Amino acid sequence: MFAQNDDGHDSDSTLSFRPVIITSKLTFREVIPSQTLSGEQLERLSTHSVADALRYFSGLQLKDYGGVGGIKTVNIRSMGTNHLGIYYDGIELSNAQNGQIDLGQFSLDNVDEVTLYNGQKSAIFQTASDFGNAGSVYIRTRLPRFFDNERQHLKINLKGGSSDMVRLSGVYEQKLSEHLSASVSGGILTASGKYKFRYRRVNIDGTTAWDTTAVRQNGDIHAERLEANLYGTLNQGYWQLKGYAYNSQRGIPGAIVNNVWRRGERQGDFNTFAQGQWQRSFSERFSTRVMAKYAYYRTHYINRDSTQLPVDNHYYQQEVYLTTSNVYEIMHNWSASMSYDLRWNKLNASTYGFAYPTRWSNLVSVATAVDYAHVKLQASLLASIIKDHTQRNGSHPTLTRWTPAFFANIYPLRGRMLSLRAFVKRSFRMPTFNDLYYTDMGNATLRPETATQYDVGMVLSKTWAHGFLQHVGLQTDAYYNDVKDKIIAYPKGQQFRWTMLNLGRVHIKGIDVEAEADLRLAPQLTLTGRAQYTYQDARDVTDPTTPYYRDQIPYIPWHSGSAILGLNYKGWTLNYSFIYAGERYNEQENIIYNHMEPWYTNDLSMMYEFNYRQMKWKVTMEINNLLSQDYDVIVNYPMPKRNYALSIQMEF
Repeated sequence: MFAQNDDGHDSDSTLSFRPVIITSKLTFREVIPSQTLSGEQLERLSTHSVADALRYFSGLQLKDYGGVGGIKTVNIRSMGTNHLGIYYDGIELSNAQNGQIDLGQFSLDNVDEVTLYNGQKSAIFQTASDFGNAGSVYIRTRLPRFFDNERQHLKINLKGGSSDMVRLSGVYEQKLSEHLSASVSGGILTASGKYKFRYRRVNIDGTTAWDTTAVRQNGDIHAERLEANLYGTLNQGYWQLKGYAYNSQRGIPGAIVNNVWRRGERQGDFNTFAQGQWQRSFSERFSTRVMAKYAYYRTHYINRDSTQLPVDNHYYQQEVYLTTSNVYEIMHNWSASMSYDLRWNKLNASTYGFAYPTRWSNLVSVATAVDYAHVKLQASLLASIIKDHTQRNGSHPTLTRWTPAFFANIYPLRGRMLSLRAFVKRSFRMPTFNDLYYTDMGNATLRPETATQYDVGMVLSKTWAHGFLQHVGLQTDAYYNDVKDKIIAYPKGQQFRWTMLNLGRVHIKGIDVEAEADLRLAPQLTLTGRAQYTYQDARDVTDPTTPYYRDQIPYIPWHSGSAILGLNYKGWTLNYSFIYAGERYNEQENIIYNHMEPWYTNDLSMMYEFNYRQMKWKVTMEINNLLSQDYDVIVNYPMPKRNYALSIQMEF
């Protein structure tokens, strides 16, 4: 039995190794709906990684440094990457060194669903760390599915495209018994990373400073990914074991500045982790879950740029994570939970004078949820106790933070077609090891960066069993975030040395809107549409004496949005997607020198599915950046112009 869906939605039935269906009478109530892309929606998008899919969620900003192998990180509601938790099959991915998760390393080939929660995943049966983030992204991988007398599945996908990209991936699933199933997935990616781009810069007087067409260099990548899973069901419970490994060697093309087109930086990554979870209901009222994880990350950074000092550094991260979550249903419509997380992080490096930091994190959460008639309420309190130790300075003072949250959802109409929601939450993020201890730059006295969030919104959703209009949905939120003690890099002293300081305070006002509809145009012809829009006003209100006081913070556009249209006829699918980011600034001062023009992309794909020789085939053709627009997501990191891909998938 799964007491709760992996996506967190209320359910009395969840997963099975079909045709066995396992159910639970105990449900765990979610207060705030989420944004979700799953199943066929993910397959129809011209996306390679989880980061690409997140571009279609409102309230998120993606930092993309270009190309197939370019690093991709994501920012939620202008609060920064470190305020967003990334969860892979229920357990958080973390990076104590710099706090950023490169989502480009997680392929969509083995992903069933990607879900975004603002505030937090508002079902109380979760780990303590789930209560600590300003927002969360949950990645749910494919689970084995078997029908009738099936015992095994194999899916192979071969994809080739521009920039000499070749991607081979596969998933093998085996039913070992009625209560035990296994899967193995893996992939190989290789690409030269070369693509044409136009480098054009205009002076303040309107004259052209540079206007050149060139080929992006040093953006090559070779990566291998392997993941193995073992799934089991128990009497009123389930368990899962996962092993993951990712190895890559890539060039870092760097910024195009001073007419320099090629850089000598390279990076090698070896990331691996093993995790497991066990969950069981001991009665109709009480359920418990235990999860554990060990992770080891190795990063090798090389800089052989002749204009700079040579660098050849190794970094080694280790993490041990243990958690237990417990939920008890006090009454039919009232439940409570308690969770405890223990996390240990350690960072070693080959650099001279390194601090060799270690961090112990203890998190305890209590939460309660009420679902009565037309009202859902949830309240939680998280206690975080964090202790650092370095070889350089010994033990640091223990830090303790209390962060509460309150969520409410009201259903004024029968059938819960319309919901009105609101939440207020306090959260914080610890300084990373780089912030605190990086040689000649870190600041061991940094305070945590705190955020207070206020949100009000509504959801309208209606589904019809028959007729032209099958489904329509609309959700919108207005929010205000107050970020204090924002950690920034600040120039200090001679020789261009920088240090990390708590100098920042940011006020963020925003609106998110998402709409979707499904239409049946004919018996075998359907049209699906999804659109989202985000408005964000994120102002630096740190110091009235600075020239950038009340200016928009870097890389946050006032207006952004996306749209997806899919037309399905028998085995054919035509999909169009559009992404837009409005004007923004790449530095703190909102002056013409730092201004960045809006950009947009149009992507088109066509997919045909058919059966041949007892196999299910799928052929997909893609044209990305259809109009070949020149644009930068990050200044001086040009993105690819029009590019193509063709993939063939076999499943049997």
